[in-house]
Amino acid sequence: MFIGHFMHTLDDKSRIALPAKFRTRLEEGVVMTTGRDKQILVFSREEFDKFATKLDELPILGVDVDSLRRFVFGNAAEAVPDKQGRVIVSDVLLAHAGIEREAVLVGVGKFIEMWNPEEWQRAKDEVAATSAQKQVWAQLGV
Repeated sequence: MFIGHFMHTLDDKSRIALPAKFRTRLEEGVVMTTGRDKQILVFSREEFDKFATKLDELPILGVDVDSLRRFVFGNAAEAVPDKQGRVIVSDVLLAHAGIEREAVLVGVGKFIEMWNPEEWQRAKDEVAATSAQKQVWAQLGV
């Protein structure tokens, strides 16, 4: 399980170091793709395969589903971490997330999200302010 958040800097070759505590689960490689919001989703290959299977099982006839498939698969990129735990992030993904130099990597259970720091702060503020989130917390008994 991926938990916690970490600030990292991209180098001049668009490489970012994966957090040390995440690396053992990602040694075989990662698949990165666009997220629903302005973030990059980073999956282990195994978790991406599970996610892709679920996406492929959605009905073909829906325009929204077709668009989502194109968005997820068309923007996906595979990478294998180097000896320093760095992966190259594609320009397409960096542009989607608005990441230029600094990024926040956030463990969200089965995968990681990569955010522009300002967008991450905005998303956190938004979650804290919504009553829907408060209802979810209540359902969890917190």
